[in-house]
Amino acid sequence: MTENNLPPLIQQMQQAEFYPHSVTTPITLVQTHVSYVLLTGEYAYKLKKPVNFGFLDFSTLDKRQQFVGEEIRLNKPVAPDIYVEILPITQKDDNYLLGGEGEAVEYALKMRQFPQKNLLIEMFKQGTLTEQHLEELGKLVAQFHSQTETNDYISSFGEVEQIAEAITDNYDSTSKYIGMAQTKTQYTETKEYTDKFLAEKKELFRQRREKDKIRECHGDLHLQNICVWNDKIQLFDRIEFNEPFRFVDVMYDVAFAVMDLDAKDRQDLGNIFLNTYVEQTGDWEGLQVLPLYLSRQAYVRAKVTSFLLDDPGIPAEDKEQAKTIAAGYYRLAWEYTKKKQGRLILMSGLSGSGKTTVAKQLAIKTGAIVIRSDAVRKHLVGIPLDEKGTNELYTPAMNEKTYQGLLDLGILLAKDGWTVILDAKYDRLNERNKALTLAKSENIPYHIIQCQAPTPVLEERLSGRTGDISDATPDLLKQQLAGFEDFTPDEQAYLTTVDTTSSNFVNELERFLSILPEKG
Repeated sequence: MTENNLPPLIQQMQQAEFYPHSVTTPITLVQTHVSYVLLTGEYAYKLKKPVNFGFLDFSTLDKRQQFVGEEIRLNKPVAPDIYVEILPITQKDDNYLLGGEGEAVEYALKMRQFPQKNLLIEMFKQGTLTEQHLEELGKLVAQFHSQTETNDYISSFGEVEQIAEAITDNYDSTSKYIGMAQTKTQYTETKEYTDKFLAEKKELFRQRREKDKIRECHGDLHLQNICVWNDKIQLFDRIEFNEPFRFVDVMYDVAFAVMDLDAKDRQDLGNIFLNTYVEQTGDWEGLQVLPLYLSRQAYVRAKVTSFLLDDPGIPAEDKEQAKTIAAGYYRLAWEYTKKKQGRLILMSGLSGSGKTTVAKQLAIKTGAIVIRSDAVRKHLVGIPLDEKGTNELYTPAMNEKTYQGLLDLGILLAKDGWTVILDAKYDRLNERNKALTLAKSENIPYHIIQCQAPTPVLEERLSGRTGDISDATPDLLKQQLAGFEDFTPDEQAYLTTVDTTSSNFVNELERFLSILPEKG
């Protein structure tokens, strides 16, 4: 939108004298399809556009006031460093006044302005977004979800009919972009997938409600709405304008962040975030609904971007770029609907042998889900992952319960199309046989990766281990060595051995990956 086409208020807000504080000139205007954001230096001011998209209605002043209030209510608790206050804007003759007395003609949300380079999207573009950032984000979102509100009313939004209504609206409002930003095949097959998913998995959605997984979430958790500021990751810009977009399954939030990274061809970073989140929460079962929400989130980004094509204030060059971006999201939404071949990979080896390191690297390369026995064990008894377990956590009965829980999750997800890596010692033939038997009965491709290292190396690794959820110590090694049961000839057909002290460690992983599709 050119300056002459901007509303008079926005034109005045681009002038330094409008503000009661010093500003950095020129003042930058950032537009989305629903808002104006003025960047003044120390502060940013956000105003809602008088638009009505059905799912979002800011068409009247009263509604804009209401939703500005909702925006600060939702966001100030999670990002108090960013959100400041709501200021009325009044008018005297042809001049607008920020925070003036009299009847308000508009409302502005005042926020502390952080450097745009601190947005995760900008960090991604500059190549400074690291694996550690995504691990921290996974832990932060897990903590955020554990503290968000849920009740009977919020939970009702997890009913199939409510979910279907929001998803159907997406298709209704985007059919006009067929042949422009998406193909007829993509539209039809994506819609058929979601319709079938919702019709066939009603019991799954009921379980999600019963387990309190429908909460007051973020609703728009992608890289543009996450920043690193004041030495910590901060979430902001939670959805305030539409309850069905905010009262959602926690996996809805997770899907937005994963999808955003997938769209940028960084599936590795998305995998790190996802695995960190589900390990922290123990919500591996939630992965059953994740494909639906991945497709839905990609489609929403396509829809929102498509709306720019209808805005007469958007230059033609920007519209052409928007069309390309929307097409990419429509394609991604369609690709998420394609069922993949699941498989089961067992890690095996003594404590300190490098199982978790190998599992993580394999997951990053294959998009696999890693389920650690240490995490399953602690989630079963409800203790924090970073809390050291007592002897009662490692009784034979608890070991059996842990391995059964591990296998149940592995088979459940592998049947659903996930590659699943079960990260445990798997030193007992009985436990390995259970896994192999079940995998065969379900026609799930099956593999075993045994990690090895000399005993002195194992002792050194365990002695130096910090910040890990495992409680293993060097004094357990002698017992583990004595109890390890060798692989049978039948198992050898599925076995790959990795020496984690070898300089060819990475090559061994690559060799395993090269034969992965051939084994079954």
